[in-house]
Amino acid sequence: MTWVTAVAHLRDRREPGVLVTVAAVRGHAPRRPGAKLVVGVERTWGSIGGGNVEAVAVDRARELLCRTDDPEPELMEFALNDKVLNRHGVQCCGGEVTILLEPLTVVPAVAIFGIGHVGLELARILARHDLDLHLIDSRPDMLEPERLGVLSDAVARVHVHHTPLLPEEILAQLPPGTHVLIMTHDHAEDAALCDAALRRDQLGSIGLIGSSAKWSRFRHRLITEGKHAPEALARIKTPIGLPEITGKEPAIIAVSVAADLLRTMANATAPTRDPVAAPPSPRCSAPSARSAPILAHPAVTDR
Repeated sequence: MTWVTAVAHLRDRREPGVLVTVAAVRGHAPRRPGAKLVVGVERTWGSIGGGNVEAVAVDRARELLCRTDDPEPELMEFALNDKVLNRHGVQCCGGEVTILLEPLTVVPAVAIFGIGHVGLELARILARHDLDLHLIDSRPDMLEPERLGVLSDAVARVHVHHTPLLPEEILAQLPPGTHVLIMTHDHAEDAALCDAALRRDQLGSIGLIGSSAKWSRFRHRLITEGKHAPEALARIKTPIGLPEITGKEPAIIAVSVAADLLRTMANATAPTRDPVAAPPSPRCSAPSARSAPILAHPAVTDR
């Protein structure tokens, strides 16, 4: 597997990694500048020459993988002579090597339930960012390729989910830390999604579009029928968006919601490794997922 393929592999599996590159060489060294190694939690791909340099670089890369903050690129310098001794032995090629370590973090994930007028405008904004964007709707016409053609140049990876009966089942398929926005065309759908989202600890933020009257009804239902503790409902943010951005046009609402979400994502400390796709490393712990029954709602006809 080439290093390019390895980076794509980690992205697909939503696993963090570190790209290690020989940035500069003076004198003799095992590899020329530009040689690359990709370090994952459990595996490596490629090589920067083996020996002490590679072993130390792998050790440092895995230390970066275990950091909970946002690691920055690092430079490491090595003198390859018989007078330098460290924990991986001597490498005496005679030259000097500079190594660049670039963390490959797991990109954020966002799920929009309801791709109506506001949902599509919101998707257009979020698609310009490096993230995994999940678009979910029970109405097939909302997800027609022609309608979603405005996302054809997306920077984000767009995942489309058509769920005719139970959109809340998609919640179990979302990566840990996914930020959820609930804005479907049907209040029964919204209520079921709120109930199901509250039962999944591994999600990121949960946002619900709507008025205070709508939330008052939902709150009563979630407590009485869903058996949620009142304090648990604080996980759901409603209304969503920045209050200083006013207007009821779909594009204005979308800008407000996107700005609010991007601010939330910047401050988020949600888990980034999928416990199913990536077994936890002995060096790092991984989050756990929990599921539970959800409130049922009647099938919704397309409209």
